[in-house]
Amino acid sequence: MHRSARAASRVPASSKAAVARPYRFSRPFITLIKGLAIMASIATTHALAQDSAAAPADGVYDLLIGTYTGPKSEGLYVYRFDTKTGDATRVSVAKTVNPSYLVVSRDRHYVYAVNELPGDNGPASQRGGISAFRFDAASGQLTFLNRVSSEGNDPCYLSFSPDGRYLLTANYSVAADPGGSFAVFPIQPDGQVGTSVLTVHHEGGGPVKGRQDNAHVHSTVFSPDGKYLFVQDLGADKIYAYRYTPDGSRGLLSPTETRYIPMKGGSGPRHLVFDNDGRYAYLTSELAATVTVLRHEDGKLTPVQTLPLAAPGFKGKQGAAAIHLSPDGRFLYASNRGDANEIVIFAVDAANGHLKVVGRQSSLGQTPREFTIDPTGHWLIVGNQNSDTAYVFRRDPQTGLLASDPKRIDVGSPVDFKLVSPS
Repeated sequence: MHRSARAASRVPASSKAAVARPYRFSRPFITLIKGLAIMASIATTHALAQDSAAAPADGVYDLLIGTYTGPKSEGLYVYRFDTKTGDATRVSVAKTVNPSYLVVSRDRHYVYAVNELPGDNGPASQRGGISAFRFDAASGQLTFLNRVSSEGNDPCYLSFSPDGRYLLTANYSVAADPGGSFAVFPIQPDGQVGTSVLTVHHEGGGPVKGRQDNAHVHSTVFSPDGKYLFVQDLGADKIYAYRYTPDGSRGLLSPTETRYIPMKGGSGPRHLVFDNDGRYAYLTSELAATVTVLRHEDGKLTPVQTLPLAAPGFKGKQGAAAIHLSPDGRFLYASNRGDANEIVIFAVDAANGHLKVVGRQSSLGQTPREFTIDPTGHWLIVGNQNSDTAYVFRRDPQTGLLASDPKRIDVGSPVDFKLVSPS
């Protein structure tokens, strides 16, 4: 699925490029505050008491793969992944439509997936969904629980609030109405996802016709201290900043004093990741195919460095996508699609967060979107959406480089990857 094609075909070029208000809340905060007393009573033991599971003694993890469904994919796949050998063996599949992004509860009992609709050929008025599954990590089996509307179209990202009470989704939205948004959903005691308690629509656009004719929310990322939410809007070239106040003192979410961080016009901010101590954040900008280092201080992000993903002299099409740090924080990885189709490897300067390119590795296929690095730091798994393959690259923790002889997984339109300890 190509959002660039969808945007070009469905969003009129005459869409308004800017409006006075950068975003609007779909429900008054007073209503939300009244509801907080009820929401606070939601039993969230499985979320609040979550701890990272210990590494399995045999080194074998569950590998969940989200896909775009079609002739070669039925939905959400579970594999056994051996961190000692890099081998992956298919265990099960849960049938669901376009589960292109996943999150797993920290107690490993539940998995949540977007249902990215309408997709390439559906009506722009069709809303996407979020599906909840009970997960038996020991057996690798998923059981469908429920599905709710994502309150927008083309949901493409999921994240938990710091306290585990809420699940947030980014609705990319190919249509000018309702436009890009993010929505907030309560997690029920039985793991089901409740209907949205808050939907925030962004407004405006950018200079790239067909890609920035309206807002396109691409990710929702909380700061490590849990106080702030940053929302990356590819269409508006902005990172919106919100305070998270579940006590209701400011509503559940409220804009910070700075409201948003403007990025370079036409750059298209996409995904954001923080280092472990929250001093620095790293941003991929899809349209410009760059990585930006941002210094973080009390809810404020300040750009300090921007680097291109492409090698010097590269002239083909590009599209920055996913971004992840190695478990030890010493290296940063970003995927670049288009004609590049590679993983770019950066060394991180611990003193100032700055980046230096130290390597590149072809993804050995077309359209590498998401990828993951296993908890041991010895493997990087990337999916080639348009080649129906995923590759498992051996990673050198000392140099950050990837070996050129990966193991192959054949799976239809792979997009997202999550590793879970089964024990």
